[in-house]
Amino acid sequence: MKLPRDITGETLAIALNRLGYETVRQTGSHIRLTTQREGEHHITIPNHSPLKTGTLNAILKSVASHLKISRDNLLKQLFD
Repeated sequence: MKLPRDITGETLAIALNRLGYETVRQTGSHIRLTTQREGEHHITIPNHSPLKTGTLNAILKSVASHLKISRDNLLKQLFD
């Protein structure tokens, strides 16, 4: 599945909330999310509009690795 090109940091944070990630803090333009699902995991998302594709891909790979699912499966869960 192709990466969406128009995702903002805030939109991604809201989508990750559905998977158990909670916003812990925001410092400047960076949002810090944490989950306890499958063990503790922290991720920092820049609140840019839109996110660069490399940044988005790195965040999704990290989340997919932590949840032990494929990146394509994660994309379907978040954006379908």
